[in-house]
Amino acid sequence: MRAALCVLCALAAGPAAAGELPLWELGAGVGALALPDYRGSDEGRGYVLPVPYVVYRGKFLTADRRGIRSALFDTQRVELNLSASASLPVNSSRNEARADMPDLRPSLELGPSVEFTLWRSREGRALLELRLPARAAFTLESSPENIGWVATPNLNLDLAGRGALAGWNFGLLAGPVYGNRRHHEYFYGVAPQFATPARPAFTAPGGYAGLQLLAAASRRFEGFWVGAFVRADTLRDAAFEASPLVKRDTYFAAGLAVAWILGTSRERVDAPE
Repeated sequence: MRAALCVLCALAAGPAAAGELPLWELGAGVGALALPDYRGSDEGRGYVLPVPYVVYRGKFLTADRRGIRSALFDTQRVELNLSASASLPVNSSRNEARADMPDLRPSLELGPSVEFTLWRSREGRALLELRLPARAAFTLESSPENIGWVATPNLNLDLAGRGALAGWNFGLLAGPVYGNRRHHEYFYGVAPQFATPARPAFTAPGGYAGLQLLAAASRRFEGFWVGAFVRADTLRDAAFEASPLVKRDTYFAAGLAVAWILGTSRERVDAPE
């Protein structure tokens, strides 16, 4: 669920030819998501959420569909970006596996991502990267709680469409998920006081947390932007797979977003589309 929320804010990244573009663009829109309550849940919900559209193409700081990055650590082969993710709250009274357990609070994950360019096409319309993000996770509430860390190393392929698909950007991402004991315990641990005959007590260890595969597409039109994604996720052989809260080891999630561009700067810069 947490990756899907960030995908709606930057659905796909496809390198394209450079050109004169506004220094900044601002907009807002709406997104629709179909997600499980949490990774491993056999229950899910549909959501309609606001979607921000923010692009900044500065000389020393850039925020676009590839994330937030600084020119202080940006070469042709290595970049240091900001990695972010989030999760929605889960009301345990609406989830059978978590009945009578504490609710899951919404959370935010932030941390660095070192990204290595493995291959770039000669014309710059395709890019293959190795991304190494690591994020600290915190609950979003009046007294935030540190709920551990997550690492999601992945291979990311970005493609710019041609011919009938010109203007579209496509992204493919695949990689494992890792978390420490505290993070896994927050989502999959069952304390003794919440144990039942059908839900035995469980202490979740840290380590491997499954594999995720994601495909996304987006396009900026005159005055608005659209994007969509589909994600497949498996928890097979995850460190916490034996948790009674893991009801399904494979699932799919999807989302669609539309954002209207409400304002752009008069200043133009030479940047990828």
